[in-house]
Amino acid sequence: MSVSLGELAVRFGCELRGDPGTRIERVGTLAHAQAGALAFLANPKYRSQLSGTTAAAVVLTAAAAEACPTAMLVCENPYATYARIAQLLNPPPAFEPGVHPSAVLSPGARIDPSACIGALAFIGEDAQVGARAFIGPHSVLLAGVRIGEDVRLVARVTLGAGTVVGARSVLHPGVVLGADGFGFAPERGTWVKVPQVGVVRLGADVEVGANTTIDRGAIEDTVIEDDVKLDNLVQVGHNVRIGAHTVIAGCTGISGSTTIGRRCMIGGACGIGGHISIADDVVVTGFSAIANSITKPGLYSSTLPVEEARAWRRLQANFKRSGLLAARVRRLEQASGIKSEQEPGDE
Repeated sequence: MSVSLGELAVRFGCELRGDPGTRIERVGTLAHAQAGALAFLANPKYRSQLSGTTAAAVVLTAAAAEACPTAMLVCENPYATYARIAQLLNPPPAFEPGVHPSAVLSPGARIDPSACIGALAFIGEDAQVGARAFIGPHSVLLAGVRIGEDVRLVARVTLGAGTVVGARSVLHPGVVLGADGFGFAPERGTWVKVPQVGVVRLGADVEVGANTTIDRGAIEDTVIEDDVKLDNLVQVGHNVRIGAHTVIAGCTGISGSTTIGRRCMIGGACGIGGHISIADDVVVTGFSAIANSITKPGLYSSTLPVEEARAWRRLQANFKRSGLLAARVRRLEQASGIKSEQEPGDE
């Protein structure tokens, strides 16, 4: 596909500085883009690469324009504008509507004529597949699943009974929605399984990364609201609710019955305890452990950055001695007649 810079400027509301007839065929990085390629500058860490770029054009802010040696599309948010242009240049693969001969459809399944059912897919009883949906190869939709318009199940996606997927959502390979949540009641040293009778409900424009799992609700439903983006290998427990426009990076685990607000950003490899709430507009840095509710918007962290091994051992020794040090300080304060303020966690 080839698009002129002039057309891109008009379509995406950019100020064009350069030849409007320049043709853009693909995207690339500042360091390696060649003729016909569009690059972008959003992170100041890469600004040093701008002056030497051989890209046909660069998407950037007005503040960076002076250093650009080539044509440019000037805008307020270069990354988002680049993303939209990249979507235009790299549309999803086209598919032919219809059902592959190797797919298995239950008699009561309802498939829109414009949908595509891939090889070796299975569609259960009373399942519904909406207009222009793509059900990739080896995908399994159990009884009562509801698939909205323009949904794309890339391949090998499993949807448990009753799962609902909103319009335009994308589920990547290995996604499992609607498996049983981790519910067991203790009884005299053994475990009694608690039936998981809720379902999973995804809103519109949700994207779920490869091998991510979202458990069905125990009693009420697990709910993922509109425009939520989940990375690869995220585990969402039963009865979790994730608010609209929240993004969660890979390898994060969310325990059951937790509510995460709208527009949150959760870093990779975070552990989020169960039965807690996280407010709207919260940002959590990677590797954090969240054991208590977060009630106010803001930036939160709970993990120490990496240190050289000997320095880390010294820090660890100081952590272990911190209780003794606190006790010594309190004794000194008492001896001096200074009133000690009780720290959080002190008894």
